[in-house]
Amino acid sequence: MEKRKLNLKLCVLLPIVLIITVFLLAVPTSFFGIAALTATQQRVIALFVFAALMWIFEIIPNWTTSLLVIVMALLMVSNKGLGFLCTPEAGKLVNYKDLMASFADPVVMLFLGGFVLAIVAEKYGLDVTLARVLLAPFGKKPRAVLLGFLIVISIFSMFMSNTATAAMMLAFLAPVLSVLPKDDRGRVGLALAIPIAANIGGIGTPIGTPPNATAVKFLAEAGADISFGSWMLHMVPYVIIMIAFAWVLLQIFFPFKAKEVVLEIPENKKAKDWKYYTVWIVFLGTILLWMTEQVHKINSNVVALVPLAVLTMLGIFDKEDIKKINWSVLWLVAGGFALGTALQGTGLAKVLIEAIPFGSMSVVLVLVIAGLVCYFLSNFISNSATAALLIPILIVVAEGMADPAAANNAAFMALGGTKAMITFIAVCASIAMCFPISTPPNAIASSTGLVDTKDMSKVGIIIGVVGFIFGFFWLTKIFPFV
Repeated sequence: MEKRKLNLKLCVLLPIVLIITVFLLAVPTSFFGIAALTATQQRVIALFVFAALMWIFEIIPNWTTSLLVIVMALLMVSNKGLGFLCTPEAGKLVNYKDLMASFADPVVMLFLGGFVLAIVAEKYGLDVTLARVLLAPFGKKPRAVLLGFLIVISIFSMFMSNTATAAMMLAFLAPVLSVLPKDDRGRVGLALAIPIAANIGGIGTPIGTPPNATAVKFLAEAGADISFGSWMLHMVPYVIIMIAFAWVLLQIFFPFKAKEVVLEIPENKKAKDWKYYTVWIVFLGTILLWMTEQVHKINSNVVALVPLAVLTMLGIFDKEDIKKINWSVLWLVAGGFALGTALQGTGLAKVLIEAIPFGSMSVVLVLVIAGLVCYFLSNFISNSATAALLIPILIVVAEGMADPAAANNAAFMALGGTKAMITFIAVCASIAMCFPISTPPNAIASSTGLVDTKDMSKVGIIIGVVGFIFGFFWLTKIFPFV
C-alpha cells in the first residue's frame, strides 16, 4: 500500500507539479494580469505555487521541499544566482546572504534552544519528575485524571515540541489504559487528550509551535513586535478556555465506566548528580528569562542560545545529543522564511499591495477567508508548512489594510490590526486536528489503536469550529494585542 502511494506521488503528482511550475515560469508576465510584474517576481510566484503543491501532496518530505525552495531561490532570484537568469533586466534581485540567513534566522535559533531544553529534560529525567509532580494533585477520579493529562500536556507543549510532548505522555498513558476495562470509552478520551492538549497548548507561547514562531518573525519585520511575555499574556487564557471546553467535550463523547484510575508513572532513577541539578537550574532559568523579557530586555531569541552555550560548555549537552535535534523542523521553518525574503526582496510584496484592492474589501471577510484557508490546509499538510506558506502573503495583505490611506484602515485597526490578523492565522494552524495526518500528535494518538478516524474527526471538527470562532473574537474584540 505504501509503495503504491509512493509510486502515485512520484509518477503522477510530481510530474503535474513540475509541469505547473514550469508553465508559471515560462508564460509571459502579462499572463498574471499584474501591471509592472518583473521576471524575478514571476519566479517567486512560481516558487510559491511549487512549495504549496509539494507541501500539500507531500511528494517528498516537507523539510526537503523547504531546502529545495531555498536553493531554487538562490539560483533564480539572488544576486549570486545563474548568470543568464539573474540579470538587472530581470528585475530586482535578492541578496544571496539574506536567503542563506534563513537557516540561522533568530526564530530558528529560538526553536533550537527549545529543542535543546527538551532533549536534556528527557536525558536527565526532568520530564518524568515534572509529570509525577504535576499529575499527582489530580488523584484517581477518571475525570480528574483526564483534566490532569490535558493540563500537563498543554503546559509541556508550550515549551517543548508538541510531538515530543505527545510521545512522552503516551508512555505515561499506557499504564492507565491497562487498568481500564477494554470497553471503557474513557480510554479513547484519554488517548485523544494527548493530541488535543499538545496542539492547543502550543498556542500559549511563541516557541510552542512553528506557526507561532513564523507569526512572531514576520510581525517583527512589519514593525509589530510581540514579546514572549505579551504573547503568553494574551494566548494562555485562550488555551485555558479551550482546554476546559475540550475536557467537557471528551467526557460527553467518551464517558468513563471505571470509578477509579490508578496513575502509575515510574520514578526517575537517573543519578541526581551536579549535572542533574544544573539542568534543572538552566531549564527553569531559561523559561523565567523568556517570561520576563519585558523586564530584562534580553530578546527571547538570544535567551534561547543561553542553555545551548551553558550546557555544551559543561559537557551536559554533547555531540550525541546534537543528533537528536529535530533539524527537519528547523529547515522547514527556514524555507518559509526564505519565501518571505524573496517576496519582499524582489518587490513582489509591494506589487501585490498595489494590484489587489484591499481598500475595497471587507476586513472581516479577509480575516475569515484567510483563517479558513489556513485551517483547511493545516488539516492536510503540516501546520508549519501552512504558516510558512500563508503568513508571508498575509503580512502583505495586512500591511495594505494598515496603510492609513486605505479605505478600510479604520475597520482593520478596530479589529486589532496586523497583530490580530497574523496571530489569528497562527491559531487557525494549531486548531486543525481532524485527521491522523493533520499533526504528529494526532498520528501518535492514532498509533494506540484506540482512536477511530471518525472519532478524531468528530472531536477535531467541533474543537476547530469553536476554536476558530472564539479565536476570532478573542483576538479582535475581547483581548486584542495593542
